[in-house]
Amino acid sequence: MSQPAPLNPLTLPLHGSRLIEASAGTGKTFTIALLYVRLVLGGQHSEDDSAFVRPLTPPEILVVTFTNAATQELRERIRHRLVEAAAVFRAIDDAGSDSLLIQLREQYEEATWPACARRLELAAEWMDEAAVSTIHSWCYRMLREHAFDSGSLFSLNLENDQRELEQEVVRDYWRTFYYPLDADALGSITRYWKSPDKLHEDVRKLLHESDALGSQRPAPADTLSAAEAERSATLGTLKAPWPAWLDELVPALEEAAKRKAFKGQSFNAKSRASWLGALREWCESDLERPALTPAAWKRLTPDGMAEIWKDGAPPCPAAWEALADMPAALNALPEPRNDLLIHAVQWCKLRMEREQERRAEMGPNDLLTHLDRALQGPNKDALAAQILRQFPVALIDEFQDTDPIQYRIFNAVYDVAPPRRDAAMLLIGDPKQAIYAFRGADIFTYLQARQDTAGRHVTLGTNFRSSRAMVEAVNHCFHYADQHPAGAFLFRQSGGENPLPFLSVAAKGRDEQLVHQGQPLPAMTLWPLTSEEPLSKTAYQTEMAERCASYMVELLAAAQSGNKQGQSGFQKGDELSPLKPSDMAVLVNGLLEARAIRLALASRGVKSVYLSDHDKVFSSPMAKL
Repeated sequence: MSQPAPLNPLTLPLHGSRLIEASAGTGKTFTIALLYVRLVLGGQHSEDDSAFVRPLTPPEILVVTFTNAATQELRERIRHRLVEAAAVFRAIDDAGSDSLLIQLREQYEEATWPACARRLELAAEWMDEAAVSTIHSWCYRMLREHAFDSGSLFSLNLENDQRELEQEVVRDYWRTFYYPLDADALGSITRYWKSPDKLHEDVRKLLHESDALGSQRPAPADTLSAAEAERSATLGTLKAPWPAWLDELVPALEEAAKRKAFKGQSFNAKSRASWLGALREWCESDLERPALTPAAWKRLTPDGMAEIWKDGAPPCPAAWEALADMPAALNALPEPRNDLLIHAVQWCKLRMEREQERRAEMGPNDLLTHLDRALQGPNKDALAAQILRQFPVALIDEFQDTDPIQYRIFNAVYDVAPPRRDAAMLLIGDPKQAIYAFRGADIFTYLQARQDTAGRHVTLGTNFRSSRAMVEAVNHCFHYADQHPAGAFLFRQSGGENPLPFLSVAAKGRDEQLVHQGQPLPAMTLWPLTSEEPLSKTAYQTEMAERCASYMVELLAAAQSGNKQGQSGFQKGDELSPLKPSDMAVLVNGLLEARAIRLALASRGVKSVYLSDHDKVFSSPMAKL
C-alpha cells in the first residue's frame, strides 16, 4: 500500500476524495482553514488543476466535526483565517503576515487581488450561515430539507432525551413476552432482571447496536425452553458415570487410608466423607453444582492427588480427570441471558422506530440510520444528487472517530464515478486514534478509507505543539511497537503488509523546556520495578503511585526553592517559570489507578482532581455479549 506524501496545503487538489492524516499538534485546524480559503477563492484560471472549478460560498462548503464546542471553535478559526487572507490580498502590509498566505496570493495575478480580498471579506461576514456542524445536526437538516427524497416526514422533531419512550416500550415488551410465562420460567427471567426498569437499563445501552447483534433470537419462552433442555442434557451426561465411580472410590479410598497410601491431613476421613457425600448428593439430585469447597476442587484432581499419594496410584483415575474438567464444563452450561437480552433489544428497536414514526420524532442516533437508509433506498440517486448540489465540498474533521454508518453516508454522496472536478470530500484524521471504539471510532472504517483513497492520501508531517525531544521519544516508541511481533496482528490480516504503518513526524520544537536543578529533564523516563517476585495488581498500583507522587512532590518542592539553580520549572532563554501543580497531569488506566495516585498525593499534602468518570472499554455492554 502506498505511503502518504507530505501535504502542501497550497497545491493539494481540491476535488475527488482525499485523506489527510494528521497527528496531534501538526496543524490540522490550521490546514482546514487554509483549504477553506482556497475553496472560497476558486482557481485563477481553467488550467489550475489543483483548485476547485469555481469559487464557493460558506453555505456551500460542508465542514463536519463531532462536538458542538468543536464546531464553534472551527467556525471562528475559519473566520479569522478568512480575515487574515483578505488583509494579505489587500497588500496592506506583508510584515508579520503568514508566508503561506503570501504564497497563495502569488498564485493570482495582482490585478485580481482586490476582487479576491472582497470575496474573502464577504465569506468572513457570511460565516454565521456557514455549513459547519456536527454529523447529527447535518443529518437532521438533510432529513428535513429533503424529506421527499429521503422518505422522512416533512415535520420532524428531534428528541434528545428518549428515556421515557424507551421505558414505555420496554414495559410493553415485558407485558407481551414475560407475563404469559409460567412461574419457573418467570423465575429464570427475574434472576437477570427484577423489573422492567432493570431490563431497560441493559436494553437502552444496546439499542443503537442492534444491527451488530446478529439475527433475531427466538422468543423468550422458546429460548428458556431450549436452554433448559440443553442444560439438563449436559448435566445428565456429566452426572451419568458418577454413581459407579463413587461406588468404586469410597471403599478404595478407605482401604488406601488404612495402608497409609497418602499423606497429610487435607484428605482425612472427615474431608473424604464430606466431599464424596457432596458428589453423591449432586449426581442423585437436580443440583447443578456439587457443594465442594475450594480446597476440595483443588485436591480432587490428578495433580492434587499426586501431591499426597505415596504408595501406588490413586484409584479410579477417570473420576479425578472428570473433576479437573468439571468447573469449566459447569461454567459452559447454556446461559440464556444474552439471547434473551438480544431478543429484547431487537424487538424494542423495531417498536421504537414505529412509535417514533407515529410521533414524528427521532433521537440523535436515529438521524444517522435514517439518512443512511435513505441513501441506500430507491431514491438514493436523487437524494445524493440533491445533497451534492447543495454542498459540492465536504471537509470531515476528526475522521478517525467515524463509524461505518457515517462513512457510508458520505461515500454515498461524494464517492461518485467517474470522478468529478466539481465535487470533493476531504477526510482529516489521526490514524493512531482510530482504535478508540469507546468514543465511536472504528479502525476498520479508517483502514477502508485509507484503501479507498490509495494514491490520494497525504500527511501533515511537522508537530508544532511539543518539544523536539518529546516528538523524538514518541517516534521511537511507536517505531518499536511497529516492528515488534506482538503488535503485528494487522500485518497478518493483510497478508504480511502493515496497512497502517507508523509515520514519524518532525518537530518545529518549543523555545521552552522543563528543567530540574539546572538540568533539562528527558522527555520520557521509564521506571522499571526491581522486584524479582511478581507483584499483585494492588501492590503494583500502590508502588507506582507512591513513586509518581514522590517525584511530583520533589519537582514541586524544587520549584519553590530559593536557589535558582536548584529550582524546577519551564526555562525559556534566561527566564525560569516555576512549576505549578496545575502544570502536572497523570494519565491513568481507570478509576482504581486514579484513586491510588490521588491517595498518594493527598498523603503528601497535594490536592488533585479526577477529570474522567468513564468506565473501562471492557465494561461496556457490547463487551459482555
